[in-house]
Amino acid sequence: MGKTRRGGYLFITYKGDHDPRHVHIFRDGEEIAKWNLEEWVLMAGSINKRILKLLQELVLEGAL
Repeated sequence: MGKTRRGGYLFITYKGDHDPRHVHIFRDGEEIAKWNLEEWVLMAGSINKRILKLLQELVLEGAL
């Protein structure tokens, strides 16, 4: 499991989770979205431009 906090959000990837490779995004303890890291599309929930920018930064840093 990988956990990263950034911009008031918690980004979690679970080792052994189902395909495709994705990240769960939480705010205030509640899951707000699930993002597909392979196809770069939303799987569930909703995100805003700020979250998208954070996702891009985390991928570039190798955190996701």
